[in-house]
Amino acid sequence: GKTINWPGPVNGVLVYLGWLNIILAGFNMIPAFPLDGGRVLRAILWAIKGNLQWATRISSGLGAGFGLFLMILGIINFIGGNFIGGLWYFLIGIFIRGASQMSYKQLLVKNALGGEPISRFMVADVVTAPTSITVYDLIENYFYKYHYKMFPVTENGTLKGCITTKQIKELSKEKWATSRVSDVVKPCSEENTISPDADAMKALSLMNSTGNSRLMVTKEKKLLGVISLKDMLKFMALKLDLEAGEKITSESELFLKLK
Repeated sequence: GKTINWPGPVNGVLVYLGWLNIILAGFNMIPAFPLDGGRVLRAILWAIKGNLQWATRISSGLGAGFGLFLMILGIINFIGGNFIGGLWYFLIGIFIRGASQMSYKQLLVKNALGGEPISRFMVADVVTAPTSITVYDLIENYFYKYHYKMFPVTENGTLKGCITTKQIKELSKEKWATSRVSDVVKPCSEENTISPDADAMKALSLMNSTGNSRLMVTKEKKLLGVISLKDMLKFMALKLDLEAGEKITSESELFLKLK
């Protein structure tokens, strides 16, 4: 075949790109999750012990440690005058550390809640608010009494929707005594309701996307119960303690662990 003689600058660029790819490939094979090398390590550990959570915890821990090492290396380079290089080391370290910790948290949640039905967490004996009372009465006799941030609203036994502290805060205090719950009730929607047949992971995902810590469990527009983030965290803490060896003593500790 015919040999192509590239100009000197082009050859230099090609050689640089070739070495860059080799360096990136080598970096990617470092046994620190979520890099490919970390995934390979996790697969090996999983095969050895047959425990995916243990393998993920080890490989993610190495990934978090490697991320911290890069962050420290970045600070050292920055202090030494290599500002651009130091900044890149630090940012890459933050990304790897965050991704490795998040991967383990996601596995904990999936193992604890995956496949669990809503009925595990649903409270059937629900405190509901009537449409006829004023917002002031609702605050005094419901929010301050039961300490929930959301209440289903009913009228003659029919579910009308829900009312939350967020909706109350959008109403000026001067109107609390004259406005009724019927004036501010939020109709039932996909944001505040869930089917009793749904998976617990779907409920958690809905809570995360909407910011609602309580959801109404409904079927054919009938209120069956309420599911709360607090009850789900309690279940997760207990299950992780009993089945996975995660020493978690309360839902608040679990919440901090998953943040």
